[in-house]
Amino acid sequence: MLRPSLRKSDQMRPVSMETAVNKWAEGSCLIKVGGTQVMCTATVDFSQPTWKRMQNKTGGWVSAEYCMLPRANNKRKSHESMQKDNRAVEISRLIGRALRSVIDLEKLGKHTITIDCDVLQGDGGTRCASITGGFVALALAVRWLLDQGRITENPIQSNVAAVSVGMWQGELVLDLDFEEDYEAEIDANFVMADDGRFVEIQSTGEAHPFTSTQMTEMMQIATDACKKLINLQNQILE
Repeated sequence: MLRPSLRKSDQMRPVSMETAVNKWAEGSCLIKVGGTQVMCTATVDFSQPTWKRMQNKTGGWVSAEYCMLPRANNKRKSHESMQKDNRAVEISRLIGRALRSVIDLEKLGKHTITIDCDVLQGDGGTRCASITGGFVALALAVRWLLDQGRITENPIQSNVAAVSVGMWQGELVLDLDFEEDYEAEIDANFVMADDGRFVEIQSTGEAHPFTSTQMTEMMQIATDACKKLINLQNQILE
């Protein structure tokens, strides 16, 4: 079946990542996945979050904030409505969980790294692009801490990347764009570490329930794609 983008069912859109795109951030990455573009910046704070200090916790913290700019989509979203966007809060938490899963917070020391993921243009898969590009920004911020002598060991234990898989017009397809996502019968997002283990899976039967066989097939498609994304991350970070 011909997809709107003329891709094969297991074919991703073109992916690129550019670093050092923000003059001030300790780490930055502009990731483009087809028509989706996300600016990921990492900010280092030389202290723990307040809740950790109050509880006398050791180690650092990594958090994330996700936002779609007013004209990231085909209709403008006002800044006021952006501040009340529960979807953005949910995605922010997902990104934070994904990045914390692959970093040793004790080795990070008493530092907080905040990853801001601002969607410049949305065409499906923005949360997956944010995780994939956000990791690159995080890795660069950690490299900055090492170069500054603020920490002595690299706390990053693994890469992490994410991709969407879904069912569109009765066929399982990789990396859904907006048109496919809008009409998807099954919609799933897979977050994976570089050793093939999954960090998180979000999957919904939009039009009907799905089987364990279909889930296994989607996991395999996602695994192959995430490995390619992780290889690209490593090339960018060399």
